[in-house]
Amino acid sequence: MVMSSNEIRSTFLEYFKRRKHTVVASSSLIPVGDPSLLFTNAGMVQFKDTFLGREKRPYSRATTAQKCMRVSGKHNDLENVGPSPRHHTFFEMLGNFSFGDYFKREACKYAYGLLTDVLGIPEKRLVFTVFHDDDEAYRAWVDDIGIPESRVYRMGEKTNFWSMGDTGPCGPTSELHYDWGKEFCTCGQPDCSVLLDNGCDRWLEVWNLVFMQFDQSSDGVRTPLPRTGVDTGMGLERITAILQKKHSNYETDLFKPIMERTRKLLGQDRQTMEERIASYRVIADHSRAISFLIADGVVPGNEGRSYVLRLILRRAARHGQLLGFDGPFLTEILPTVTEIMGDAYPGLVRRQEAILQTTLQEEERFQATLRTGSALLDELVGELAASGAKTISGQDAFRLHDTYGFPLDLTREFAREHGLTIDEAGFHAAMEEQSARSRAASAMGMGDGTEDKFYRELKDQLIASARLPSSGVDHDPYAGTEVETTTAAILRDGRSVTSSEVGDSVQVVLDKSCFYVESGGQVSDVGRLVHYEGEATQAELEDSTVQWAIEVTGMKRPVPGLVVHVGKVVKGTPRVGDSVTAEVDQLRRWDIMRNHTATHLLHSELRYVLGEHVQQAGSLVAPDRFRFDFMHSGMLTQDEIDLIEQSVNDAILANYPVVPTETSYKEAVASGAMALFTEKYGDRVRVVRIGWPEAPFSQELCGGTHVSNSSQIGSFHILSESSVGAGVRRIEAVTGRGVVKFLQDGLGHLDRAAAYLRTGIDDVDHKVLALMNENDAQRKEIEQLRRELAQRDLERLLAQVQHVNGIPVLAAEVQVASADTLREMSDWFRDKMGSGIVVLGAAIDGKPNLIAAVSQDLVSKGFNAVNLIRPVAQVVGGGGGGRPTLAQAGGRDATRLAEALQLVPQLVARA
Repeated sequence: MVMSSNEIRSTFLEYFKRRKHTVVASSSLIPVGDPSLLFTNAGMVQFKDTFLGREKRPYSRATTAQKCMRVSGKHNDLENVGPSPRHHTFFEMLGNFSFGDYFKREACKYAYGLLTDVLGIPEKRLVFTVFHDDDEAYRAWVDDIGIPESRVYRMGEKTNFWSMGDTGPCGPTSELHYDWGKEFCTCGQPDCSVLLDNGCDRWLEVWNLVFMQFDQSSDGVRTPLPRTGVDTGMGLERITAILQKKHSNYETDLFKPIMERTRKLLGQDRQTMEERIASYRVIADHSRAISFLIADGVVPGNEGRSYVLRLILRRAARHGQLLGFDGPFLTEILPTVTEIMGDAYPGLVRRQEAILQTTLQEEERFQATLRTGSALLDELVGELAASGAKTISGQDAFRLHDTYGFPLDLTREFAREHGLTIDEAGFHAAMEEQSARSRAASAMGMGDGTEDKFYRELKDQLIASARLPSSGVDHDPYAGTEVETTTAAILRDGRSVTSSEVGDSVQVVLDKSCFYVESGGQVSDVGRLVHYEGEATQAELEDSTVQWAIEVTGMKRPVPGLVVHVGKVVKGTPRVGDSVTAEVDQLRRWDIMRNHTATHLLHSELRYVLGEHVQQAGSLVAPDRFRFDFMHSGMLTQDEIDLIEQSVNDAILANYPVVPTETSYKEAVASGAMALFTEKYGDRVRVVRIGWPEAPFSQELCGGTHVSNSSQIGSFHILSESSVGAGVRRIEAVTGRGVVKFLQDGLGHLDRAAAYLRTGIDDVDHKVLALMNENDAQRKEIEQLRRELAQRDLERLLAQVQHVNGIPVLAAEVQVASADTLREMSDWFRDKMGSGIVVLGAAIDGKPNLIAAVSQDLVSKGFNAVNLIRPVAQVVGGGGGGRPTLAQAGGRDATRLAEALQLVPQLVARA
């Protein structure tokens, strides 16, 4: 019986579970804490710190089915999706991992056993490769498993050596390839084999086994790692194609239902689908990527991950248009993705509403983009026709693509329809220039790992010298805001020193700390480090007894187990080994705790009032205010804002207990606690519950500091609600002392406004409304007077009408206050003249404005308002467009209006 993709996935995980591997859930497509990656692109990404020794997990063997995206950097498959039968943007990576446990022989044995014994792939269909000098892996295949030497190839670094970067962990690889048979050979070589590495379709790489064996230094020298590791990856899509006997991944049950749904919506037969298979594949692949990206918290936008989602979504919409869809259609297809994969990834089911809403909004926005792009292209075509050119520049094509999201292939089609070409080399050069800027900006923030290495070595030295506990700094920001401790290290100008002086900027490591380090949106604590004379406590001492003090202005955790206090020496001479009292600024900490607990209450109320689709998309918890970003499709009404604010204040007054507990990640999620896509969680997590255990008001995974009961927040007020991107809203709010300050400031403004208006504060709104109505009436009266003056000028201006080749032409500069009046004047003149051409110009707010009107009878004779106004507008440094009967333009230089209008008779004469 043919196995389904769901059965293959579960069989893989169960196989390794029986071999003492811990089944670890897929991490988010958004890699947390790794600025070098836009998306999770391999199974090992969530274990990177484990392989590097930065974190220790409670298991040494793991197995996963990992969600992956490859649409950026060196792993970018986007352009191949469609033409290729096996390239994808989104895919699943099945993998098994060893962290200092088993190595090459066991990894080879496990891979072979699964493929042949469990999945039933004939051994003769498998071919194996190893790194050319990796005798251990070669012997594992040949001696331990018994593969004939003729089917085990030794290959070079290009195919069989892996490294994390220019420096760091690296090692040889062994690949398992599937032989489709001679009839699938596309290279035509008589000695066709994997060894040729020529991309022949006969051979399909199925599984890659990476053996982390060496540490590579900057000079290229490789030294053995103290602890080896295994990282393997097998694409679910490829192994499914093999087991379902489909040469194309798109023929498997992972894609076929999506393509069939698309075909039925279009009403096309299968022959038509095969003729247009590339577009069908694009829609099937991109539908999966769209669903999983939005489910993991990505929304369409113009930067980073958001831009990639927008690009993929619009590419799918464009291919739908090519197939025959004449409007948004993806929301009719995406539910099929959830039907196929919802059991394995429940987040698709939970986020279905948000996925569909976000997609529909972006598709509708793309339809508007198509209209805008078409108008811009019309303008470009007109300018090219006027100059006699036949090529759309690469910069213009890139501007359409980058600024307006207009696809190059659509620009190409439009150009072809008008007998034009595109400078595609210039387009790609502009693309590369932008990519180079992005890479440079990214590189500026990444560093070369030197700082990371410095702090890791510092931590190891402090532990070795017993100045730190074996696990690193004893860090507990939850127990209180003051702790007695000892200076373990002082850093100045990037090096370790034994003492420091007043005015020095320093970084201090203590063996204990109660300062919170910025994470999860909550800012770091500030405060001071103080060394007192004698053994008296702070409360008993005057400032004169302070021997030295450091003002702490920031915190950082450069590596796990090391907490660094950043600040400046304000008194005395701090020394390593001195006793010290670490004092957090208590008032500031309380403000932060009030705000942080309030974000949890707000999140809960947003989901209750707006719907379960609401998910946190980011936050900033500072002492003076907090900012909360969440996924929601539309602006909140004032009634919704008022209801949410009132409900949060009700929860504050209810005096709910705020209880933090520690548990396993699985238990926390199973209990209903909310986890955020943008946070990285370990196996043990902290859950903050607000309310009673049997019916909590809020329950979230959170490592921040909080009040102990909700009434300590005091009060809550929403300052603003706004948009920060497609499908993402932002609320800014204050609590406690922030609300008091807001009220004091507001009442002060109200008192002063009442004084200026000479009324009581209860009547300020009525007084302002009356003044506004009076102002509106006066403005309308002034505008009417201006129009009357313009009409009185009508007869004077008609005397300026010229006859060009028998056609009445008026080109004049007028005095008006608005573009509406200018347009109205053109209508008056056209009506008065009956048949003719009018071009009027006016300086409005210091900027030149132009309008051209052509009577309908002259349009039928070949005259066009757009063709008239563009060369006129160029004189004043602008451009314009419109219809043959009416066109408008603007510019930059109003002093040249008269000069520009003098061109009109000449243009009419040449038309």
